[in-house]
Amino acid sequence: MARQKPFEATPGVATATDNNGRTHVPEPTDDTTQSAGETLAYALLTLREKANKSLSQLAEDTGYDRSYLNRLENGQRLSKPTVMEDLDSYYGTGTLLFKLWKHARDDVIVDRYKLFMQYEEGAVIMHKYMEVMPGLLQTEDYARVVLSSAQNRWSPEELEEQVAARVGRQELLRRTPAPNVRVILNESVLRRPTADPKTWADQLTHLVEAADRPAIVLQVLPFSTGVHDLLGGSLSLLWQADGSGVAYLEGNKLGQLTEDPQAVARHRLSYDRVRDAALSPSASVDFVRKIMEGSSS
Repeated sequence: MARQKPFEATPGVATATDNNGRTHVPEPTDDTTQSAGETLAYALLTLREKANKSLSQLAEDTGYDRSYLNRLENGQRLSKPTVMEDLDSYYGTGTLLFKLWKHARDDVIVDRYKLFMQYEEGAVIMHKYMEVMPGLLQTEDYARVVLSSAQNRWSPEELEEQVAARVGRQELLRRTPAPNVRVILNESVLRRPTADPKTWADQLTHLVEAADRPAIVLQVLPFSTGVHDLLGGSLSLLWQADGSGVAYLEGNKLGQLTEDPQAVARHRLSYDRVRDAALSPSASVDFVRKIMEGSSS
């Protein structure tokens, strides 16, 4: 994508500039309460107009489709975080659009997950036992299949917002330093493919590639392990920079978060026992590769 220097403010339009010379978007002049998504859309439109760019020019400069950019400015779509990073770079606005995007993303996440997302956002260590494919490791197409299978009667636009919100959570894995993540997958997760073979093949490939990252450890808990203490639900243990931890238990359409240190310790013990019974990281990756080979044959 083409880069440009921060634009000059349009005459007659009030602007503010920080010590680094970054231009900030003025607040709306009316008293209407805006949602986070509306604020983001307003910022995108205002920045383009102050840069004296048409939608066609912006599309040509950034490489994004004109109709897609138009939907972002109208608040009809929630973009991927990388789009906001590109536009921040293009307009010279630091991380303004990316931060607005994060607020807009939080608005479309189901309320019961929001506190969990806040803890996940600040976690430096994550330990997860999953009986579903974790959102942090889902491809966009796989996430779309999972979300579209829910009973929520989302419109196509709302579904795409949910997909963008879920995939957008993965930006925390790109941080420097990235959080240390250990994921134990029940074998059942790997034995339930999507109807579309390509979507499933891409998801398995994504798992193997994720496991190659230094900060991510993937393990598989095979059926041969038998019954265990976490059977029937997923568990996330999240440790913050100050050493405090929380546990999040998730079942079918139910989630429970606890901050109680004794409860977190009990869940950690259960997790440790499951981890000890799981395949080693290298054997786990080989296990996934064998499933990939079987799926392609």
